[in-house]
Amino acid sequence: MKITEVIREKVKPALRFISPVLFSTALLMGGPVAVQADETCMSPYMAKITGQEDFVYVWTLGIEGMGDGQDKLVTVSVNPDADDFGKVRSTVSVGGRNEAHHSGFTDDRKYLWAGSLDTSKIFIFDVHTDPAKPKLVKTIDDFVEKSGGVVGPHTPYALPGRMIWTALSNNQDHGGRTALVEYTNDGEYIDTYWIPTDDNLQGAEKTGQYADGYGYDIQVMPRRNMMLTSSFTGWSNYMMDFGKMLKDKEAMKRFGNTMVIWDLHTRQPKQVLDVAGAPLEVRCAWDPNHNYCFSITALTSEIVLIEEDGKGGWKAEPVATVGNPADVPLPVDFSISSDDKMIWVNTFMDGKTRGYDITDPHHPKLAHEQYIGKQINMVSSSWDNSRLYYTTSLLANWDHKGEKDVQFLKLYSWDGKEMKEQFSLDFYKEKLGRAHQMRFGAYSLYGMDAKDHLHEHAQAASENAQVAAK
Repeated sequence: MKITEVIREKVKPALRFISPVLFSTALLMGGPVAVQADETCMSPYMAKITGQEDFVYVWTLGIEGMGDGQDKLVTVSVNPDADDFGKVRSTVSVGGRNEAHHSGFTDDRKYLWAGSLDTSKIFIFDVHTDPAKPKLVKTIDDFVEKSGGVVGPHTPYALPGRMIWTALSNNQDHGGRTALVEYTNDGEYIDTYWIPTDDNLQGAEKTGQYADGYGYDIQVMPRRNMMLTSSFTGWSNYMMDFGKMLKDKEAMKRFGNTMVIWDLHTRQPKQVLDVAGAPLEVRCAWDPNHNYCFSITALTSEIVLIEEDGKGGWKAEPVATVGNPADVPLPVDFSISSDDKMIWVNTFMDGKTRGYDITDPHHPKLAHEQYIGKQINMVSSSWDNSRLYYTTSLLANWDHKGEKDVQFLKLYSWDGKEMKEQFSLDFYKEKLGRAHQMRFGAYSLYGMDAKDHLHEHAQAASENAQVAAK
């Protein structure tokens, strides 16, 4: 039997829409289907940093034998006027390795919630008392129990006085069937909303072939009373060694092919849309007259437009490909500019970022392409669209091995034509671990003047050195 026929058998039926040749090439090259968010994907209910951010908080996976080996929140100084620009300002370890993944602020931006895909713990950090030195103030360790069996909190998203989480799995079969879970800003559980399946559509309209119940990312559009979720895969896949997963015929069937339209206010699912190829991040337009969102598919390398269908509902259709799908670039994360003119798409296999002009959302055009590193995952855009940050880790068991396993935070400036590297922070050299997801911090959010704090780190370090010398 030909290798493409073998792969075709592995991915049926869940991935029957995907070209077996393209997907088999990805597997043969050892490329993972990526998982991974940025400042312009923040909730519209939350205050934005419209000027210069002072810090980037990097949610980082611990590595056994490296530093303290624990997952940690790493605070990096990114204001170019600071003496420690591009350096680590502080770290907060959380105990053990939990498969640190995504984080998000509460609507008042005083607290940063960070989740873990393996242990399902949620860590809440105070980032407003001292933005340079976040403090762990609460750990939620009963997420699975309280939610009714939901596993793998993935994306935290701020609603007024609430935090709503997407998740990736469940504790019954550790597959992809999952739910949304809602909390108060104080960390009190409110409710669970299971994603529609064929055997329980929960009043939603199934518009295509699938209602797989899978989850991944979330965005809302309050002006249309719309909430949108995407899909990926469950615990049994994302915690498995990637090579082993490829040999497991059943595992290769377990990838999502849907997106769900929800009533934002009632949390009622309305439509299940077919979007083949594991649609990952969701990014919605910011202009109040632009009622559309985008997603990217990991397995088919497509940019997907989600827009109103003119009949009271929504539709999804591919509008462009990322790179050359025959080369299987594997899109992993993307960011939309705050003016709705560009999206930046990262591809894992070739280590590139690509900027697409989306002035016409139905016809994205490649405007810029640049190599960032041997391994890249996430991209975060500043609100003024002049800075782009990049990190590297996908999942602990899916990252590259050997010399291609690089872990960094990089900052690039963007003037509309050129990207120029401003700094690169090697997380392995600093013994921090695997750099995954980023969130921005600024003194100005809390009524503080950055000028009063820019040099305090260097002054404190100098004073400590003098004391040590004596």
